[in-house]
Amino acid sequence: MSISNRLKFLSTLCVFFIFSESFSQSSVSTYSALGLGNFNNGGLTQNRGMGGTGISFGTGWGLNYMNPALTTRNTIFNFQAAFNYSRINAQNANDSEFLDGGGLSYVGVSLPFKSGKQTVGLGLNQLTSVNYNILVRGQVTNSNLGSLNRIDGDGGISEAYLSTGFLVAKNLSLGIHGSYLFGSTIRTNQLSLLGEDGLPTGVSSEFYQRFTVSDVAFKFGGHYHFKIGSKSNLHLGAIYQAFGNINGKEFAKVGDFAQASRPGGEGDVIRNNDNVSVYVPSNIGYGITYEKINKFVIGLDIQQQPLSSYKNLEGSTGDLGDSYRVGLGVQLAPDFTAVDNLLKRTTYRFGAAYEQTPFVVANTQIRDIGINFGGSVPVNSLSLANFAIQLGTRGTTSNGLIRENYLSVSLGFSLNDNTWFYKRVFE
Repeated sequence: MSISNRLKFLSTLCVFFIFSESFSQSSVSTYSALGLGNFNNGGLTQNRGMGGTGISFGTGWGLNYMNPALTTRNTIFNFQAAFNYSRINAQNANDSEFLDGGGLSYVGVSLPFKSGKQTVGLGLNQLTSVNYNILVRGQVTNSNLGSLNRIDGDGGISEAYLSTGFLVAKNLSLGIHGSYLFGSTIRTNQLSLLGEDGLPTGVSSEFYQRFTVSDVAFKFGGHYHFKIGSKSNLHLGAIYQAFGNINGKEFAKVGDFAQASRPGGEGDVIRNNDNVSVYVPSNIGYGITYEKINKFVIGLDIQQQPLSSYKNLEGSTGDLGDSYRVGLGVQLAPDFTAVDNLLKRTTYRFGAAYEQTPFVVANTQIRDIGINFGGSVPVNSLSLANFAIQLGTRGTTSNGLIRENYLSVSLGFSLNDNTWFYKRVFE
């Protein structure tokens, strides 16, 4: 590797440190109040445009995050990042409200040490997201007083990952993805008593809880493809994402309003950065993709996670239910050789996804249905501008629950360079 490429590599590493300081929430949902929040099983921008598929197929023009075995398809240097924005209309039987959230979603890089045989990837990504704000009004039993609960949550679990894939036999690749898990989830519950005039009376109380994660997790993947025609391939892929006990520290405190969240404020400390853990069952996924080379791709992915076995900070189960996700996606490439026609060189993606989420409220398991579309627009001979849009609905207004109609947008870029790791004849 030349001196100039070494400098590029060091600059890339510096970017990771800069982005890690600004890593923030990029989604919002009232249901993220349950468990560890929303799990991000939909992959990167190019995957989200195809209904969250990507376990059995990937290209060399973007990071192959969903299945580490597919990193062998990254035969050139690639740097990719994206921002997400979500806006939801949360409705119950009587009211509705708009909520939104956004921020840096992920950043990553792939380094092809042995082109087509071994590639190493590293990056930052979100695993779970917590972002909600709920007001609950009630009546105090045997009293003329009312109650007002303000329940807030923010944060989630992020990962700094290192992955690698190996070509172990003809058309067969295996990969491993190791993650350092970090991040904090902060939840507050503020309770006020209301007089007959609807105004606060007495002293308002506050519960504050911070769960800070520090642990590791692993994901394993396999990929195999074979020809089913002169210009067609069939791809098979599978992943196993092992979590287990996720360790961290918990700080919990009860106090007067605005005191519990202050380190030096008055109140009763329940847990003072005590060592705790939550148990998260493994996620299993598999996919099949038909590829018409340089023309179109159609793929189907299924992911399953038995989250009914999830154990919360108190070590008890029953908070969540088993979840699964089915995604169907299509990718079209009209003519990547049409140098003078940008529309023909653009890659188009469409998809749909159905998910039985792990969230169970009032004996009702929440379901999520969405449609997706997106694309990759060439900005020079190798690099791309990526986008994905998802429209969907989550939940129901039956049984006093909340239905969320949402719009999610992912916008990013992929910078590619085919001069890395090639020896130069002249320096």
